[in-house]
Amino acid sequence: MVTLPVYDRTGAEVGKIDVDPSAIAPKISKQLLHDAVVMYLANLRVGSKRTKRRGEVSGSTKKLYRQKGTGNARVGSKRAPQRRGGGHAMHLEPRSFHYRLNKKAIRSATKMAIASKLSSGRVVVIDRLEMESPKSKELAGVLKALGLAGVTTLVTTKENSRGVYLSGRNIPGVSVSPVAGLNALAVVRPQRLLLTRDALELIKSQSTEAAA
Repeated sequence: MVTLPVYDRTGAEVGKIDVDPSAIAPKISKQLLHDAVVMYLANLRVGSKRTKRRGEVSGSTKKLYRQKGTGNARVGSKRAPQRRGGGHAMHLEPRSFHYRLNKKAIRSATKMAIASKLSSGRVVVIDRLEMESPKSKELAGVLKALGLAGVTTLVTTKENSRGVYLSGRNIPGVSVSPVAGLNALAVVRPQRLLLTRDALELIKSQSTEAAA
């Protein structure tokens, strides 16, 4: 069981909340976390690079000079792979790196990532975080009050919050996501996870329902 202090927007402690990481993820598999992170990174790859084969480069196909009698090594056309400007011997073609783990593994990896952050003490809980309009300066002030200035942070709210999202996207190293949008890569990548109390309660309730 981990007891986390709950802070307000000024950084003052206003309460505590208990959470059991093992209730969220009974065990943490480094291999599954690794597989999930690699999957998300692979799916971000565009795979659009391409090079020309020797039949696609410009230039004559005429043999540059006769086979024997010149004292030089024998050569073919200027399109040969070993010549500058020639085609590639093993050219690259556009490809897709996309693949998908099964849903159960993806959900488990997300829970393991959250439990790992909780166990390592890299979770900060804030009582409320609501913004009617986008104000990056205001959100930056909240992060500074919580000791998160200059620290890569994932701000997690219970539901989509347009004001928080638009305020956070302008701050370097800060990303914003509702609980429903969390995944293993998003949780593992930043140094800290900032949760609203409601978001943490939702994560706990979802874990309880899944266990039941």
